[in-house]
Amino acid sequence: MEALSKANEVRSRRAALKADLKHGRVKMEDVLADPPEYLLTAKVADLLMAAPKCGRIKSARIMDLCRISPSKTVGGLSERQRQELLAYFGG
Repeated sequence: MEALSKANEVRSRRAALKADLKHGRVKMEDVLADPPEYLLTAKVADLLMAAPKCGRIKSARIMDLCRISPSKTVGGLSERQRQELLAYFGG
């Protein structure tokens, strides 16, 4: 039950963060520069799609440009990949 409770909390916090990104209350470069712990296991593609004007095609193009695998998680990004994403988003 404890694991289920933690998983639900992580999902709800991720959903709130995605909503904040979509509405411009949080900047993508801030999230990428210092991701919260609950975001480390999230897919980079899911995070990118939460950005304004960034759907499935654009997020795939960004990941391709930064040489990031579609299965990569935020916590699994190398320093180079993180820096390229930050540069793309102006950070």
